[in-house]
Amino acid sequence: MRNKSPNNINLDYTLVGIIVLLGVISLFTLYTITPFLPSKYDGSHFVLKQAIWYVIGGGFVGLIMLIDYDRFKQLTWYLYGFVMFLLLMLFFRFPSPIIIEANGAVSWIKFPFLGTLQPSEIMKVALVLTIAHVIDHHHHKYLHQTVKTDLWLIFKILAVALPPMGLVAVEPDLGGFLVLSAITGAMILISGIQWRIILPVIFTAIAAVGGIVGAYYLVPDKLTAFFEQSVFQHVASRFYGWLNPEKYLDSGYQLILAMQAIGSGQLFGKGISHLEVNVPERQTDMIFTAISEQFGFIGASIVIALFFLMIYRLIYIALQSNDQYGSYLLTGLIGMFSYQIFQNIGMSIQLLPITGLPLPFLSYGGSSTLTYLIAIGIALNIYSRTKKYMF
Repeated sequence: MRNKSPNNINLDYTLVGIIVLLGVISLFTLYTITPFLPSKYDGSHFVLKQAIWYVIGGGFVGLIMLIDYDRFKQLTWYLYGFVMFLLLMLFFRFPSPIIIEANGAVSWIKFPFLGTLQPSEIMKVALVLTIAHVIDHHHHKYLHQTVKTDLWLIFKILAVALPPMGLVAVEPDLGGFLVLSAITGAMILISGIQWRIILPVIFTAIAAVGGIVGAYYLVPDKLTAFFEQSVFQHVASRFYGWLNPEKYLDSGYQLILAMQAIGSGQLFGKGISHLEVNVPERQTDMIFTAISEQFGFIGASIVIALFFLMIYRLIYIALQSNDQYGSYLLTGLIGMFSYQIFQNIGMSIQLLPITGLPLPFLSYGGSSTLTYLIAIGIALNIYSRTKKYMF
């Protein structure tokens, strides 16, 4: 049973406090690194713009809290269709005046008065809402589970997930593609589909990744030729730069500098604004390196602990929810945040390849910050409408 009364909103103050702390860390870190950014960023006002996005995102959180999350089902397909339309605009590069290409990727649309928007970021939340709606509707329609109904459900999930994943992959945006994959995988795991159907899919994915890694060592020339002749040419350079950054300096240079910055911070860091390693894109994808260099292992551990507590609260809300649709939504959000945090920090220490993913709530970026705050708004909405009973 859920509490549908908008006048009796129960906030998860722990989760709100964690997000506020992450926001403060983001603004403070952006303030300390701004003087060290390249001259092309002069006058960018990263701190002010990020603060404005936090205020706008906070407004969206308040608006989301006023609506019973069950009503999201009525808006799901409209939102999904709208974001798919934006992704198709990027795919066809039309209309060209508002399509922005940067670093070899066509991932942004510039709207008058609204600024630059990255549709792949919005698709993360749209995909969570859509898959949750598909799973919930399926279980209400098919009360008796069979192999046939499970196969039909996984087909419907993939039919919803694969089109945006494909459009994001060819932008090319490897990071966005992997996040959408993580969301889809997490929601399939809790969809109720029998494990004898899920396990072969998991083993196939593991075998595919293992095959690519094995090909790198056994037939590297053929693997390189394959990637260079496909739309995923950028994947090969990042893959090689990850495995051997000293040899492939073009793609491994950023990784080398990132590890130097993190390592030079040692235990307590160099101090505020004491930045000696010039890591590219330090305000966005590599903001974790700036935190580690200034505040060392202690500061980095505090940030990781905050993210751990955030994921813990989301899991707690999912377990407390006595509504399946709410649990599906939270599982998708947990998959999104968990993968993105692990990927961003992992790519800074050579644990994973560099994919250009921002660190949630810390990295500078309007589309990403707004998307993550909307996701937190959904989680708070579910928490506020979950009734708790003594017995």
